[in-house]
Amino acid sequence: MAAIPTANPFFSGAVSTGATRPSSTFLPRLPIKRFSSLSLNVSSSKPRPISASMEAGIGVMGTKLGMMSYFEESGVVVPVTVVGFREGNIVTQVKTNATDGYDAVQVGYRRVRDRKLTKPEIGHLEKSGIIPLRHLQEFRLQNVEGYEPNQRLVVEELFKVGDLVDISGTTIGKGFQGGIKRHNFKRGQMAHGSKSHRELGSIGAGTTPGRVYKGKKMPGRMGGTKAKIRKLTVVKIDNELNCVMIKGAVPGKPGNLLRITPAKIVGKNIPKS
Repeated sequence: MAAIPTANPFFSGAVSTGATRPSSTFLPRLPIKRFSSLSLNVSSSKPRPISASMEAGIGVMGTKLGMMSYFEESGVVVPVTVVGFREGNIVTQVKTNATDGYDAVQVGYRRVRDRKLTKPEIGHLEKSGIIPLRHLQEFRLQNVEGYEPNQRLVVEELFKVGDLVDISGTTIGKGFQGGIKRHNFKRGQMAHGSKSHRELGSIGAGTTPGRVYKGKKMPGRMGGTKAKIRKLTVVKIDNELNCVMIKGAVPGKPGNLLRITPAKIVGKNIPKS
């Protein structure tokens, strides 16, 4: 009994009982971008290079204590931020390119009770006989020679008066704020005839494009994000009070955790590429 031919848009000609091959006119209709995004080397065993921000040198962690006025010998008043250091800033792990694929030094800060940490965290620190520490951060370096676990980092040995440092921390959370406070928008007239005092205003056209573009500056949550202030000057290092005075303001409120590293200057202390 002969096979009944049926029409199929994906194949040219009639369908027979034997094997069929797709028409060459169908393949170009597929989206080419999907083919280009597929990786042809799926079984490649080459490890991916780890990309991260490389520091200009080893840094420390501290606690923001507040701001004050500092009088220099010439009588100039300088606004400074006082950063204190609790027990910690101990090297907890040294990562090398041979073992982890990159060179970095992990530092712990702020001693806490054992019950404040999980068992994996306690086990990680007990490998090197280190006290329980709350915060662990990595400093990726070009060379990790000279660092070993359970080594204490001394602030006065890492920084000197007049050095430039980069300080990062979490900014103060402001909650849900409007466009004027969040993005410095201007307000409308406050007279009785104005119908737009602090409102946002137009956020886009109607029919075209008929939507709101992504990234539009609108009301939303403000603050509570990570920020970095670069190239601040170290004004004074007080060994008796175990604190450092840094010119200018730094992110966060008193009591927040700060990360202090040498200022990155391309071409001077870090490579251009």
